[in-house]
Amino acid sequence: MESGGKMTARLMLAVGGAVLGSLQFGYNTGVINAPQEVIERFYNLTWYDRYGEYISRSTLTTLWSLSVSIFSIGGMVGSFSVGLFVNRFGRRNSMLMSNSLAFLATVLMGFSKMASSFEMLILGRFIIGVYSGLTTGFVPMYVGEVSPTALRGALGTLHQLGIVVGILIAQIFGMDLIMGSESLWPLLLGFIFVPALAQCLLLPFAPESPRFLLINRNEENKAKSVLKKLRGTTDVSSDLQEMKEESRQMMREKKVTIPELFRSPMYRQPILIAIVLQLSQQLSGINAVFYYSTRIFAKAGVKQPVYATIGAGVVNTAFTVVSLFVVERAGRRTLHLVGLAGMAGCAVLMTIALALLDQMNWMSYISIIAILGFVAFFEIGPGPIPWFIVAELFSQGPRPSAFAVAGLSNWTSNFIVGMAFQYLEELCGPYVFIIFMVLLILFFVFTYFKVPETKGRTFDEIASGFRQGGAGQSENKTPDEFHSLGADSQV
Repeated sequence: MESGGKMTARLMLAVGGAVLGSLQFGYNTGVINAPQEVIERFYNLTWYDRYGEYISRSTLTTLWSLSVSIFSIGGMVGSFSVGLFVNRFGRRNSMLMSNSLAFLATVLMGFSKMASSFEMLILGRFIIGVYSGLTTGFVPMYVGEVSPTALRGALGTLHQLGIVVGILIAQIFGMDLIMGSESLWPLLLGFIFVPALAQCLLLPFAPESPRFLLINRNEENKAKSVLKKLRGTTDVSSDLQEMKEESRQMMREKKVTIPELFRSPMYRQPILIAIVLQLSQQLSGINAVFYYSTRIFAKAGVKQPVYATIGAGVVNTAFTVVSLFVVERAGRRTLHLVGLAGMAGCAVLMTIALALLDQMNWMSYISIIAILGFVAFFEIGPGPIPWFIVAELFSQGPRPSAFAVAGLSNWTSNFIVGMAFQYLEELCGPYVFIIFMVLLILFFVFTYFKVPETKGRTFDEIASGFRQGGAGQSENKTPDEFHSLGADSQV
C-alpha cells in the first residue's frame, strides 16, 4: 500500500488541472467587491443614456444586489445539476465541457461596457455562477476519486486552497492601480478566460477517474492502466480490489436518486452530516467577516483598509496551506472541531471589541486580531473539510446525488447570508456576531456527536460504517471512529 500513497507527476497534473476550476470559483466570489463604485457609475451612465435621467438610489441598490447575489442563484442551479453530467460524461469530461460556460460569461461581462449593457454583466454573473456551482461538485468528486487513500485529505484541501487563492487574486487585481479602474474593470471581469483556457489545455492530458471507468463503465483494463499511471507503480491490486468491493456494494444498492437519499435509513445520517457540514461553512459568518473587515480596519485607523483586507486574504491562504499539511495527521473531525471552537472564541472577542470601540481606541487592535483569528480558524476546518468529506461519506452510487444536495445547501446558505447580513447588522450593530457564535457552538456539538472520522479509511469502510448503523445509530460504531481527538490526532 505504501507505493499507492506517493505523489506522482500524473496525479499532480490531474489534481492541478481540476483545481483551476476552484480558482475560478474563488476569483468570481471576490472579484465584484473592489470595483463596486466604478461599476455603479457605469450603471448610472447607461441608465442616463437610455432614459435621460440618473438612476434612483433604491434602483441602483437593487441592481447592485442582483449583480452580486445572482452569482449564488447560478451556483444553486449548477450544483443541483452535477449528477446529470458526471454519470453521463464522466468527471474529467464534465469539467472540460463546463468551460464553455466560462467562455460565454467572459464575453458577456468583458464586453458589457462596450455594449452599454448592464444586463450583459448580470447575465454573465449568473452563467459564471452556474459554472461555479458545477465546479463545487466536479472538483472535490474527481480529486477524491483519483487520490490514494493516504493522500485524499491533503489533496481534497487543494479545492479550498484554489478558492482562497482565487479570492486573493481577485482582491489584488481589483485594486485601482491594477484592474479596478474606470477603464479596466471589464478586463478584471473578463480575466476568467485565462484559467478556463489553461484548464482546457491541461485536462485532456489528465486521466478519467478510475472509479468512474471501473464502476460506472465497467472498463476494468482502462481503470487499471489509469491507476498505474496515477500511482506510479505496476501493482495496483489493492486499489482495484477496493473499487471492486465498492462496485459489488453498488450492485446491491443501485444508482440513488435525491429523494431516495432522504427516504433510505442507510443514507439518512450521511446526508444529514453532509448538509450540516456545508451549513457550518456558510453560516459560520466567514462571508460576513470579509464583508465587514474593510470597515473595521477603517475604524481601526488603517489608512488603506483595502490593503488590510488583502492581508486577511493572505492569512486565509496561509492557513489553508496549514490545513493541507495537518489534515492527514490530525484527522478531518478534529480539525473541524478545532476550527469551529476557534471561530466561536474569535466571534466573542470581535463582539466585545466592536461594542467597546468608541470608549477604548485600543480595542480596534483587538478587533483586527479577532478578524484574522476568525479567518485562520475557518481555513483550518470549516473551509476545506465540508467540500471533500461528502466524497468520503458516500459510495459511488449515491455520491453524485449527495454532491448535488450538499452543493445546493452550501449555495443556498451562502445566498441567505449575503442577502440578510446587511439587515442583521443594522438591527444588531456590533452584536451581530453573537448570532454566528451561537450557530458555531451548535455546529460544534453536532460535529462532536454525529460526525465520524474518515481519515485513512477507504470509501467502502466509511459507507459500511453507516450501513451497520442501519437507521443511522452511532452506537454501533467503534468509539475511535467517532472520538478521534485522542489517538488519531497524534498519528
